Amino acid sequence: MQKRTGLALVLAASIALSVASCTTSEQVGGTTSTESLDPTSVSRDEQISASVPADVRADGVLTVATDPTYAPAEFLGGADGQTPMGFDIDIANAVAARMGLKAEFQNADFANILPSLGPKYDLGVSSFTVTSTRLKAVNFVSYLAGGTQWVVQKDNPKKVDSKNACGLKVGVETGTLQETAVRKQSDDCVASAKPAIEVLTLTNQTDVTTRLINGGLDAFVAMSAAAGYAVSETGGRLEPLGDAVDPSLVGIAVAKDNEPLAMAVAAAVNSLIADGTYGTILKAWGQEKTALDKAEVNPPTTIE
Repeated sequence: MQKRTGLALVLAASIALSVASCTTSEQVGGTTSTESLDPTSVSRDEQISASVPADVRADGVLTVATDPTYAPAEFLGGADGQTPMGFDIDIANAVAARMGLKAEFQNADFANILPSLGPKYDLGVSSFTVTSTRLKAVNFVSYLAGGTQWVVQKDNPKKVDSKNACGLKVGVETGTLQETAVRKQSDDCVASAKPAIEVLTLTNQTDVTTRLINGGLDAFVAMSAAAGYAVSETGGRLEPLGDAVDPSLVGIAVAKDNEPLAMAVAAAVNSLIADGTYGTILKAWGQEKTALDKAEVNPPTTIE
């Protein structure tokens, strides 16, 4: 991770403090958040629990890797500033509880989560877009529908056009779908004899946001939920550029050789959809528009 100094450090700290201070009835991503889900309020389903692989069931713990820098999906908050929070965290806690397990969250760099599934983590819950490339490496259980959003400084002083971004400096979080998309857009620029997009990749979204506020970027591109949260938490210094585009599925990741666990996760998510717990979680975080009617294991996708 690149070091932050001067104004960039101050801005990053203010964003992080704003995130860390989110508690009951405070504003999260422009919406009022309730208290994080209490996993003990979610009942165990005996049939789903019995379908969990024996080694995981015996441990009683579901080890969940997440990169907690992508509010409001996953971030560190609470009184100590170190408690995993967000709608992804609530969903993972509910899934584990429905299985009769306890979720244990481990912080990890986004790009390192998928390669570590199996030996190190049971699940990856970190706003992963389901892509055909990723499906070759892991199993995915779809649980949300997301989109991609461009963000610029307030009033777009650099007159950024997301469809004509050749020659601009654009920030993305490392390893995301958005990084892939912007790099492809840059290749298209070069193929048309135009300047390439200068793509700046950083390991967490907070740093990307800080760079844009500080003027080190012309724009950044992120999943719509994270982009909306960044805009709401930066004191009017940023704004979305147009509407979110490229709707896509978001999935809980499971090791490729552990399809039984993926099937159990899907059954748990569908059970939570059926009894209303899933909808309650998304509503609490202002994410109703991302809801799915059904979770699927390895759903079809046209995204590479």
